[in-house]
Amino acid sequence: QVQLVESGGGLVQAGGSLRLSCAASGRTFNRYAVGWFRQALGKEREFVAAISWTGGSTHYADSMKGRFTISRDNAKNTVYLEMISLKPEDTAVYYCAADPSNRYGGSRSTDYGSWGQGTQVTVSS
Repeated sequence: QVQLVESGGGLVQAGGSLRLSCAASGRTFNRYAVGWFRQALGKEREFVAAISWTGGSTHYADSMKGRFTISRDNAKNTVYLEMISLKPEDTAVYYCAADPSNRYGGSRSTDYGSWGQGTQVTVSS
């Protein structure tokens, strides 16, 4: 198992930007793919972005392409989600997730076994 802690959420106006961080424990974190998901109040959890263990492969949900960028710094055991041009509909709790058996990513919640506690992002109009 790997422990994940998200940070960087907050309140931002529409059009603004935020950078979320996902800090992980464990020496083998650099062998795991990491995904970001989000869940808005009253809605199902949805896929945002994922990055492979090397950082060489990334993929995004269609609605996030061009606005969100996922990256990782394996030396710091941290994955980032840079978000720009934020919209009120981006308001949600954002979670990062990883799994020791997953090196390449995925868009399903079931692709990941370890989850952080989430960080709230609120975008005001």
